[in-house]
Amino acid sequence: MILHSKYISTWLILNISMVILMITIGGITRLTDSGLSMVEWRPIMGFLPPISELDWKRVFDLYKETPEYLIKNNGMSLSNFKEIFFWEYFHRLWGRLIGIIFIIPFIFFIIFKKIPKSILYNLFLILILGSLQAIIGWWMVKSGLVNDPSVSQYRLVLHLSNAMLILFLLTWTYLELREGPSKIQFNFSFFIFCLVSITIIAGAFVAGMDAGLMYNEYPMMGGKLIPENYGEYKLLDPFENPASAQFHHRHLALFTLICTLIFSYKSHKKSEDPKMKKIALYIPVIILVQFLLGIITLINMVPVHLGALHQAVAIILFLAVTYSMHRNNLKINFI
Repeated sequence: MILHSKYISTWLILNISMVILMITIGGITRLTDSGLSMVEWRPIMGFLPPISELDWKRVFDLYKETPEYLIKNNGMSLSNFKEIFFWEYFHRLWGRLIGIIFIIPFIFFIIFKKIPKSILYNLFLILILGSLQAIIGWWMVKSGLVNDPSVSQYRLVLHLSNAMLILFLLTWTYLELREGPSKIQFNFSFFIFCLVSITIIAGAFVAGMDAGLMYNEYPMMGGKLIPENYGEYKLLDPFENPASAQFHHRHLALFTLICTLIFSYKSHKKSEDPKMKKIALYIPVIILVQFLLGIITLINMVPVHLGALHQAVAIILFLAVTYSMHRNNLKINFI
């Protein structure tokens, strides 16, 4: 059973790594405006990219009928189209590879009854959410193929949120297998986990509305602490107004930073668990880097490399607080 547990742990770590990379690739796809370059959803045949010039002409002709081409990229050359096509194709290909890497070993482990019952429910849930993720992704893309050449920020947020949920379940399942069962409790570690998650989701609204391309200064916004058009959409303002989305993300990030530093200090001081003390030292470094990186990314008008790095560090922070929450509730040292 120990050997089987080792195989399952390795499989889970591989899936976690692939999902982290998938989220980062998704960020690059968004930052390079590549997400609307593939206008077909072909789950099976889409595995292969265009190869011949005839194939490329066909997919390029399809793209030429989209609002993005007609409004934003009219006159784009085939070579430039190939550049944006690459990232969306790679994003979808990586998603298919994750599906294969997850499903085939999962079926094997099920047939030979190698999976402990304690994690079986989580794995079936991950399978369902993974299948749903592909559907959400295409539903998101379709929103940008109708009139406005940009995807719905709501669908983008749902797509990222589901990816984070999958990553959380994979990580939690791995920790349950390797370190023992841990029950989620409504304590300080859970509060920090929620804060980090909400801040990341708020960042997705910023990305969905290209809100990072405005007010490229810090801490002021247009020379003021609160932007002029804040609140003009009333109840929907946080979700429809780019200025408000950026304002909320900024201040959520600052609040999350302060609370996380307090949590880390208390955890390191009060916990008797060496691993908990160690993660309590890492988390402040990660969140400080992430906070400063966010400011630098904003001031530089969100270049691709900084935007992608900002998203990747956010996921590392998310994993760190997930581990902290699991570890904190595993031992009798609740903070």
